[in-house]
Amino acid sequence: MATSLGANTYNRQNWEDADFPILCQTCLGENPYIRMTKEKYGKECKICARPFTVFRWCPGVRMRFKKTEVCQTCSKMKNVCQTCLLDLEYGLPIQVRDTGLSVKDDVPKSDVNKEYYTQNMEREIANSDGTRAVGMLGKAPSSSDMLLKLARTTPYYKRNRPHICSFWVKGECKRGEECPYRHEKPTDPDDPLADQNIKDRYYGINDPVADKLLKRASSMPRLDTPDDKSITTLYVGGLGDTITDSELRNHFYQFGEIRTITVVPRQQCAFIQFATRGAAESAAEKSFNKLIIHGRRLNVKWGRSQGSRGKEREKDGVSESGMRLEPVPGLPGALPPPPVSEEEGSANYFNLGPSSAPVVMNMGLPPPPGVSMPPPPGFGPPMFPSMDGMGPPMPPPMQMRLPGQVHYPSQDPQRMGAHAARHGGT
Repeated sequence: MATSLGANTYNRQNWEDADFPILCQTCLGENPYIRMTKEKYGKECKICARPFTVFRWCPGVRMRFKKTEVCQTCSKMKNVCQTCLLDLEYGLPIQVRDTGLSVKDDVPKSDVNKEYYTQNMEREIANSDGTRAVGMLGKAPSSSDMLLKLARTTPYYKRNRPHICSFWVKGECKRGEECPYRHEKPTDPDDPLADQNIKDRYYGINDPVADKLLKRASSMPRLDTPDDKSITTLYVGGLGDTITDSELRNHFYQFGEIRTITVVPRQQCAFIQFATRGAAESAAEKSFNKLIIHGRRLNVKWGRSQGSRGKEREKDGVSESGMRLEPVPGLPGALPPPPVSEEEGSANYFNLGPSSAPVVMNMGLPPPPGVSMPPPPGFGPPMFPSMDGMGPPMPPPMQMRLPGQVHYPSQDPQRMGAHAARHGGT
């Protein structure tokens, strides 16, 4: 059903006339002395196709001119800016906000249903005080942890920069510094952020910016609730030297009854045990990455079960309160290693007796000239007369050898074949 600004004046009483736009801080700009042009019934709303008052202004120096894109009725239905269509409270796309608040607001897209829905919303807006949103958004919870983490707290004025000069990209721009567009290299044309649609953003579908923010939210650190229902203890780390148990109690008592608070000054941590599991879950959800005391951001985690924690602490010699235990005298020590079998532990490769001295290789430097050194063992005159005049001299017994001398296997008299070799093979 056409309701445009042309010759057709059907349903003209619903055309919008406003005195000031609904804008976010980023679109309005940082200049407090701003000049706006106002055109009554200047264009059709890009959502409901009804004529509305168009405002146009420049948000700052070297910025592009901006104008309102949707009417104020569509802006109030979704609580968004009339220009960028981002949420006025969090500065996020509608798809991200609705996901964080678990809101599913299906605005009709056909002409007749859209006009009927818009008239009902206008009636609800007129009956409200203007401080709360209307429709499904007004019934949603006030805040969400994901939205608080993703929300932009300061204006982002780079969003108001001029577009890239297409003539400069082709090398044909002749205006130089007077060109109102940016002379920069364009982004990747295959980038999904380069393909954005204002209707998709308003309806919260197929929004590439929202998809990027939701992926970032899914990769953020989170605190998983343990499966063991008996765990009602929270670990709080990074206390420092100034935070006391009374300050921790002042923060955590709001979530439920506290059974014990154990502070370990040496490790600068504390263990807070709640009386119920629900109180512990509420405290973990409201305090994870949000607890700040004396300007210190504290680390909140779930405690471990009593069984596993007791075993680990006993193994490390640490008590339940975190104090290191002193060893008790009189207790048996560690068990000796298991004995090694003779096959594995034997290193007697030359069949030497147990009374033989260890083999030591004494590799020294040659003596200086003029200094005589005794001959090495086995090369000097025999110490005992030989039994056989024709045989080689007998080596000294094993007990009478000097310690540290070199022993060769062929000199062992007990070696197989040594007797035959000594008597010439007879």
